[in-house]
Amino acid sequence: MRYVVGVDLGGTKTAAGVVAADGSVLVQGQVATKNRDGGAAILDATAELVRSLVKDAAGAGATVDAVGVGSAGVIDAAEGTVISATGAILGWTGTHIIAGLQERLGLPAAVINDVHAHALGEAWLGAAAGTSTSLMVAFGTGVGGSFVVNGRPLLGHHFVGGHVGHFASPLAVHRGTPLPCSCGHAGHVEAVASGPAIRAAYVRDGGSAALEDTRAVFAAAGLGDELAASVIATAARAAGQAVGGLANILDPQVVVISGGLADAGRPWWHPMERALRAELLAPLADVPVVRAALGNTAAVVGAASLVLS
Repeated sequence: MRYVVGVDLGGTKTAAGVVAADGSVLVQGQVATKNRDGGAAILDATAELVRSLVKDAAGAGATVDAVGVGSAGVIDAAEGTVISATGAILGWTGTHIIAGLQERLGLPAAVINDVHAHALGEAWLGAAAGTSTSLMVAFGTGVGGSFVVNGRPLLGHHFVGGHVGHFASPLAVHRGTPLPCSCGHAGHVEAVASGPAIRAAYVRDGGSAALEDTRAVFAAAGLGDELAASVIATAARAAGQAVGGLANILDPQVVVISGGLADAGRPWWHPMERALRAELLAPLADVPVVRAALGNTAAVVGAASLVLS
């Protein structure tokens, strides 16, 4: 059987696994992403992780022959370079991922944006397995997505396809003023529907700043904090409206919802799905809306599929 390494390179950690042709994961590992040290240091650490996994796989009788990467940032999948990246990874923009890893490892490599890799994993073996088209949207620290058609994500002419957090939301306002978005614009879905946006809304509307993160806001809602419950419901409605609108445009066979908020339970999921279905055109009324199924292995498996297919 053929074996490759799939890499999920994120802003805080880099996870990888040796993936077989049937999608099973033989061995796994992870390291902290050297996100303050620049592209070369990140590639050095990634290559070292891959080497350790290749060695472990060899001990189990498996030979690795390629590397697939899902990376944070806007990725030129054809050239294998980082077009742009946020300040979460300093010095990442302009990095030649494919060339850098091939030079360090002596193995052929391919790269794609990490959310697209996540969607590929779900389309191959996860919640969208067996479908010809799937829309995956992830709600967590940011909002991202991917539309997969017959096993290929739509990347867009400038490789910006999938940035679904960056179109206008009617709920991304405060006292008539559009909320600032991480992209530098204002009034976008991510500004109201991401995890950090929930905590920001709670504090902005008079909640205690002692609640340090989104988890704390959810915990407060569970204890009866009406403001916490309200801001969660608003974020969930914004998420649902956005995904419903995308479904009307793309007509997917299945909608997959991923990210930390998708795992937060009823207080987020129920208002999100109600808002989503309220947006749908009549022919889409019964489209399945499901949680992602592969968890932390989705992007690793999806990245591996780049070089397995």
